[in-house]
Amino acid sequence: MTNPFGFEGKRVVVTGGFSGVGAALVEVLAEQGAEHVTVLDLKEPTGSAQTFIRTDLSDPASVDAAVAAIEGPVHALFNNAGVAGTLPAPTVFAINYLSLRRLTEALVAKEALPEGAAIVNTASIAGISWPSHLEAIKQLIAIEDWDAAQEWLASNELGSDAYSYSKELVQVYTMHYARTASAKGLRINSVCPSPIDTPLLPDFRKTISDKVIDWNVSQGNGRLATGRDVALALAFLGSDASGFLNGVNINLDGGFNAGLTVGNLDFSGLA
Repeated sequence: MTNPFGFEGKRVVVTGGFSGVGAALVEVLAEQGAEHVTVLDLKEPTGSAQTFIRTDLSDPASVDAAVAAIEGPVHALFNNAGVAGTLPAPTVFAINYLSLRRLTEALVAKEALPEGAAIVNTASIAGISWPSHLEAIKQLIAIEDWDAAQEWLASNELGSDAYSYSKELVQVYTMHYARTASAKGLRINSVCPSPIDTPLLPDFRKTISDKVIDWNVSQGNGRLATGRDVALALAFLGSDASGFLNGVNINLDGGFNAGLTVGNLDFSGLA
């Protein structure tokens, strides 16, 4: 009997595989028998990947070059790369949303993803406010051109900081693209983690504050997520075991959003 959670015989692509969640994901995929892992990043990973393509995900030309270099089939595309709000807003939007979309749609157009393949995005619970901005986000998603999208982002009042808005975009894009993916025999889902204990955590503490992050942790299950926690959820969404999930944003937050939804959180820690 085949293992629906495994990756035996599968070729996968991981963006941001040098460190943090991406590095943990590369190792999880190796444990699950992935035949071939290609990593797109600025820095070469030291883990179990078979191919490294140096890619600047803030540059559309670099993304296009990576697409040309990727050898199919791609049974699972993990759009994992992300940066914090300590970088300029255009860079945050480029890496966290625009490159994710460009890479996904270019590989689909290249017919690199066979029927049954999975697209898995790393979003964030920071994108929780997307329902309040849905109509504006839909306007932006309708803009396919990279530069025109950046112009829209620069000229509109977003209602969230750049990082949070970029993750709102990832969540909505995941839902938006689900119908297209289904028509092509593919599926697309995302994982939305709470704060993660990775090398990026100090940057998030600078932009979000220790108080907010520590309160968020206290209202979940009392600890930071680990890179492996997130990697395991990503791998599940990339595996055949999740074959009937499509357009779903999974909160990986120790119960934080559940508590928020039903009014069970203690907000005194934010006083």
